[in-house]
This record gives sequence, structure tokens and C-alpha cells, in this order.
Amino acid sequence: MDKKNSVSLLNWLLISSCVLLLALIRFFETQLFYDPFIAYFKSDYLQLPFPEFSFFKLISYTLLRYVLNAGLSLAIIYLLFKDVRLTKFAFLLYIILVFLLLIALTILLFFFDEKSNFILFYVRRFLIQPLFLVLFVPAFYFQKRQTD
Repeated sequence: MDKKNSVSLLNWLLISSCVLLLALIRFFETQLFYDPFIAYFKSDYLQLPFPEFSFFKLISYTLLRYVLNAGLSLAIIYLLFKDVRLTKFAFLLYIILVFLLLIALTILLFFFDEKSNFILFYVRRFLIQPLFLVLFVPAFYFQKRQTD
């Protein structure tokens, strides 16, 4: 096996490892993170008030999960594109988005009730799942193809 193929194989092994870690975070979410909304959104939440929660604990664990997902996502972006500028841009987007989403989450939790649970569901989903990776990879790929 030549050097180019072995580097490519190593690259795909690293990407696969990052994807596996993202899956493990999701699989063990109830054991790793405090989030009473996991059970809430698995129930008939359309008819239920928000569950009781510790705000600071919820925000801390949500932020931890976001940082883990974002770090692995940034590693995948770098490994896919091998572009430091692009990875820095993605990092900046992750920073901006976490602040906007945490503000939205806080507003939804304190100033809205269960009638807004659909909005809460999606804001929370963007914070706890690597959805930005799913959005960024095709966008960056398309952008790369346009500039190359």
C-alpha cells in the first residue's frame, strides 16, 4: 500500500472514529447528561407542562454536550476538507450559534409555556445533536467545488 492510500485510510478511520463517538454520545445520553427533557419529549409532551428542571445544571450539561459534538464535528470537517481556514470558519459559526441558541433556550424556558414546546424541541435539538455537521458538510463541499 502506498503512502497516499495509507493516509487516506487513516483519514477515513479517524472520521469513522469521530462518527462513532458522536453515536456513542447519543446512545449514552441519559447516562452522561442531565436532561429531563429527554423523557419529556419521548412522552405525549403536547399535552404536558414542562418538567421540573435545574436551570444551571441543564444549561451546563447542554453546553457540555454541544462542545463535545462541536469538537468532533470540527474534527470531521477538518479531516474531510483539510482546510484550516474552513475549519476556523466553522468554529466561529459554532461559537455564534451556541450563544444564539442558549439565549433562545433560556427565553423559551422562562417566558413561554408548553404551548411553545415545538420551538423548544427544535432549539434544544440543535444544541444537543450534531445537526450543524449535517448542514455544514454539504454546504462546504458545494462551496469548495465552486471555488476549485
